[in-house]
Amino acid sequence: MQPAEPIRIAMWSGPRNISTAMMRSFENRPDTAVIDEPFYAAFLEATGIDHPMRDETLAAHPTDPDAVLENILGPVPGGRPIWYQKHMTHHMVPGFPFDWVARMRNAFLIRAPEDVLVSYTQKREDVTLDDIGFVSQRELFEREADRLGKAPPVLHGGDVLADPRGSLSALCAALGIPFSESMLSWPAGKRATDGAWAPVWYASVERSTGFGPPRPAATRDQLPAHLQAIADAARPHYERMSGFRLGGG
Repeated sequence: MQPAEPIRIAMWSGPRNISTAMMRSFENRPDTAVIDEPFYAAFLEATGIDHPMRDETLAAHPTDPDAVLENILGPVPGGRPIWYQKHMTHHMVPGFPFDWVARMRNAFLIRAPEDVLVSYTQKREDVTLDDIGFVSQRELFEREADRLGKAPPVLHGGDVLADPRGSLSALCAALGIPFSESMLSWPAGKRATDGAWAPVWYASVERSTGFGPPRPAATRDQLPAHLQAIADAARPHYERMSGFRLGGG
């Protein structure tokens, strides 16, 4: 009898959401392996863009998108039945393989663009609309909706913080896997599964032992003019996906 094909979950997010906390949540399940932004180094190599810890990331992770693809479609680490893959939508640059997405159970993690920009610019001041991923996330959302004939699961980071059990239960149901109480908390600290960029971006999640309280929402007027323009451009894409979010919209 052939072993069952593992369940591969692609969670598509932009930066500065709760994507790493979500990865912690799934990694704490006994049946799940995780991988952290597998296309990041390939994205940096292909674009030449300067990100914090660029050199360390390129040295530690595969830069060939075909090698990344072979990995994420290959055997699941530890032989576990579920493989949760944290992906950034803006890492999928033109020319990268893309048909593999149909072999995943795809879900989308969103956050209001104003909140993303306030958080992002604390770590990297130079930011463009492409950097925060809303356009590419919307394109992938529409592509997946067309393939499925319905909207794929959309999870709002604020909803998870407000009601972790309810939000994660709804997500698991939408993905066709059982909810586990182990997803609600995890040990503090670093992980071997964290990307090489973790020292810049993951300080908060390394201190965490679960999902924190909801954060005060940023408003457009709190942003300088150039960031207001980016938030305005991102908002229609955010609102389109938010209209389908689990438990809201």
